[in-house]
Amino acid sequence: MMRMASTRRALLGLAVAVAGVLAISPAVASATPKVTLKAVPVPLKGVPGSGDILGAPAAVEFEMTIRGTEVTGDSPSQLRGVNVWAPAGVKLHSAGFVTCTLSTLELKGPEACPKKSQASALGSGEASDTIAGEPIKEKATVQAFFAPKGELIFYANAPSPISAQVYVGGTIHPSSGLYAYEFEAEVPLIESVPGAAAVSTEAIDIKVGSSYKKHGKTVSYITLPNKCPKGGFPLKAELKFESGESVVTEYKAPCPKKKK
Repeated sequence: MMRMASTRRALLGLAVAVAGVLAISPAVASATPKVTLKAVPVPLKGVPGSGDILGAPAAVEFEMTIRGTEVTGDSPSQLRGVNVWAPAGVKLHSAGFVTCTLSTLELKGPEACPKKSQASALGSGEASDTIAGEPIKEKATVQAFFAPKGELIFYANAPSPISAQVYVGGTIHPSSGLYAYEFEAEVPLIESVPGAAAVSTEAIDIKVGSSYKKHGKTVSYITLPNKCPKGGFPLKAELKFESGESVVTEYKAPCPKKKK
């Protein structure tokens, strides 16, 4: 009986101690960046019959937003990895395109790459950082280049006041099921001015796609599927963040109304 009473008193004391700790400890909040994805086929410049048409050559406009407050200054956690899956039936043709290397971009900048190695029109983005205690949001430019071995390189530049550039090389390999290809890339921490935190990515808007002529025929990097599943073309993206979070988002692009 005495041992049971002592045990009860010990448990009661432990419960009181835990309650006291919880009462004086600050709440620990967990947050995850919110990601949106949209992808729409658009016409290729100077290529009649291209665009949002089944079986047709096209470029694809990717729009992505990232919102969060994980970093000081109410910015989302820094982006560290990107995986994007293209829907089944999509065809990618990288052979024959002029290429540029990651080392050329890093050492000499995009001006050193051949004009025909550009895999996209000049796109836009939004970066954020906290400089001298002040939250800063800045517009950036984004562009893609064809690289050897069928890879893509993305270059982003936020010139001032954040003053940051990033070069991201990504691999593309076949997928299965709902998806034809997967694009996979690691994103380095983007350094800003001395004393500032690494830069956060908040938005990307870029049209990826190009073409060239061979024996009088158009060769397109992207060709849309000949058929569209009920409900639209499925796309998926997984974004990995410095905070350790991984966010998966999906989107269904409406089926084209026309056939090639």
